[in-house]
Amino acid sequence: MTAYIIPLLFITVLIIAAVRRKDAYAAFTDGARSTLSLMANVFPYLLTIMMAVEVFKQSGLSYYLSRAASPLMNTLGIPRELTELMLIRPLSGAGALGVLENVFKQYGADSYIGKCASVIYGSSETIFYISTIYFSQSNVKKLSYAIPVALFSTLVGCVIGCSLARVF
Repeated sequence: MTAYIIPLLFITVLIIAAVRRKDAYAAFTDGARSTLSLMANVFPYLLTIMMAVEVFKQSGLSYYLSRAASPLMNTLGIPRELTELMLIRPLSGAGALGVLENVFKQYGADSYIGKCASVIYGSSETIFYISTIYFSQSNVKKLSYAIPVALFSTLVGCVIGCSLARVF
């Protein structure tokens, strides 16, 4: 069934374009053209954030920061083993997925730590990546509160999520 969703979507768009008497091909090529200019504008920002994330992981800084933050996270109800996941997730989805996989291998997906890791991964976002894309294309210039509020909201959501995982 899922193999038919994308072809069905294309057919639906073509039917709607025909009914509205719009040139679907011209609209598609215009969209592709604007996407190329968008990528040219966003690429330097993306490259910078990807390099910073890789340096953060490869330098071992994420490991040392997670060890330093472990007591605080444990006090908040987040297992010490998930501190690195909490640090990596706002930076890199792929890096966080690797940490999540290691947690599942070591503790199991159905353990409390595995459930908390699932909640943290599933309910948080790659804040710096998304902010890079959005803010590079917006006219907003006063961003001093955006990242701290997003990080604080992620922390609160993870604390609440781990508390609920303990109950359920």
